[in-house]
Amino acid sequence: MTLDWDKLRIFHAVAEAGSFTHAGEKLNLSQSAVSRQISTLEESLGVPLFHRHARGLVLTEQGELLEKTAHDIFSKLAMIEGRLVDSKQLPEGPLRITTTEFIGATWLAPNMAPFHDEYPDVQLTLLFDDRVLNLGMREADAAIRLYKPEQPDLIQRSIASIEFHIYAAQEYLDSYGTPKDVKDLKKHRLIGFPEAVPLPYSDANWLFRVAGIDPEVKNHLTMMNSLQAIFRATEAGLGLAALPDYMVSSSHRQNLKPVLKDTAPPPVEMFFVYPEERKNSQRLAIFRDYLLKLVEQTNF
Repeated sequence: MTLDWDKLRIFHAVAEAGSFTHAGEKLNLSQSAVSRQISTLEESLGVPLFHRHARGLVLTEQGELLEKTAHDIFSKLAMIEGRLVDSKQLPEGPLRITTTEFIGATWLAPNMAPFHDEYPDVQLTLLFDDRVLNLGMREADAAIRLYKPEQPDLIQRSIASIEFHIYAAQEYLDSYGTPKDVKDLKKHRLIGFPEAVPLPYSDANWLFRVAGIDPEVKNHLTMMNSLQAIFRATEAGLGLAALPDYMVSSSHRQNLKPVLKDTAPPPVEMFFVYPEERKNSQRLAIFRDYLLKLVEQTNF
C-alpha cells in the first residue's frame, strides 16, 4: 500500500482544523469533497482516523499516529522549500508577513511603498489577523506580534514599545464631562473588545478593569472586535477608549483628547518573529531592517 500524498495533505488539514468544513475553506474544497477524501484514505488504510461527533472531529489513536508523522513531514518540506528559495542570491520571491489587524492597517500597510520601490522583486503579502498563524507550517514567513512568543524554535526581536492612554473626542467631553479620577469612568461610555474574540494583545480590556466594570455586565459598554473600529468610534464621539498614542498622533482629525493622563496601561511590546531555519533568509533580513528604520520614524 502506498500513501496518497494529496489525501495525506487533506488529512493533515482536517486534523489541524478539527472539521471538514473548516479544512475545506482552507483547501478551497467543498465539505463533501474533503469528507470523501478522508473516507477513501480510511478505507485504503483499513483503520478509522477520526471519531465523528456533532461538535466536530476527534482523532482516533491511529489518526493521532498518522497526524504526528504528517506534521513532521510537512514541517520538513516547508523548511526545505524556504531554504531553496532563500538560497537565491538576490532578494526576490514571495514574503508573507502576519500581524494584528490594527498594526497592519494603521502602521504597516501605509508605509510599504518605499519597501516596494527598493525591492520590487519581493512579492510581499501582508496577512492582518488577530488569530495566531503557524509559522512552523509556513502559514506565514514571519510575524509582528504583540507578545513574547514562547516557542523555542522561533527567533524573536523586540522592535518597539507601544504606549497607550485613555482618549475621548472633544465633542464627547463637551457633552458628558471629563473624568477627574478612575472612579468617574463608571459614569461614562467605555469602548473595548468582546471577551469571546481573539484579543490583539494581552489585557486589551484594561480600561474595563481599571474602571472596575465587569464586561459581562454591559451597562455603558460598547464592544467591537477591531481596534481600528474602536479608534474611529472614539473619534466620532461614542465614548472613551484606551488607544495607542501613535494612532492618535497620526490622525488627521486631531479631535481626540487624553483623559486621566497619569492613568495608563503598561506599554505593549512588539516583536519581529520568524522560524530559526529562516535565519539566513535575505528577504526576511531586508524586511527586518526596513521595520527597524520604520520604528525609528514612528512616535510609539
